Amino acid sequence: MMKPFIAILLILFMCYACQTEQDNNSADANAKRFEAYIQMLSAQVAQHPDSVGLRLQLAAAYDSAGEFSKAFIQMDTLLAKDSANYGLWYNLGQIAEDAKDTAKAMFSYDKALRIYPSPDALLSLANLYAEQKNQNALILSQQVKDFGLGRETDAHAAFITGIYYARTGNIEKALASFDNCIANNYTYMEAYIEKGLVYFDAQQYQEALNIFVFASTINALDADTYYWQGRCYEMMHINDSAALRYKQSLNLSRNDSVVAAAIQRVEKK
Repeated sequence: MMKPFIAILLILFMCYACQTEQDNNSADANAKRFEAYIQMLSAQVAQHPDSVGLRLQLAAAYDSAGEFSKAFIQMDTLLAKDSANYGLWYNLGQIAEDAKDTAKAMFSYDKALRIYPSPDALLSLANLYAEQKNQNALILSQQVKDFGLGRETDAHAAFITGIYYARTGNIEKALASFDNCIANNYTYMEAYIEKGLVYFDAQQYQEALNIFVFASTINALDADTYYWQGRCYEMMHINDSAALRYKQSLNLSRNDSVVAAAIQRVEKK
């Protein structure tokens, strides 16, 4: 799920980029434009320090740039003035997740939920609980399902339930939950990957491979499906096929260092 305020940021950034001098689409050029965008927002916030919208945009920009401490400063400034705002706490939780500060993220989501028990915050907190093998993940996921919001939301709840069972070693329930997720949304790529990983972790590499291959037919542009196909082939000592799949993944993941290292590893065997 794309974060709402990140989506807004991307739209605003694209509009801003269109007004700048046309340049090539290289990473360096984009980085310079984004840096200029942040500087523009900073200047606007300095001119209009009470603007909630501008501070949220700036916090989101810092988040995207990986400058999390600066993003936190913007959110803390907003919350100091409006600590009963659900959206501010929820956005803070998302930034904290990006910063890998799980404790801060969970605290922020909990604060948001005390103000308004939205499905988004429930799912976000449930996902963190699931990764921690905390049974509260099941309680919150069921609470979301009870809202009866439709198949897309049910898919998210089922996925998180599957994560909990996978992390706690209940393979049968994990697989059933991932199947439930896919039944509600057959394009839910994370569910295919996690389902395949259940088999991969159990050293059932052919079964895992079958799932990753099928997933690549659902979305041929998902780099993870090829990476994990490569991992399965590598574990089965079929190194030529492993290298081929890793290279497919690398072409889609734009020079991912993990994938590049995998290619070097299998080509040396």
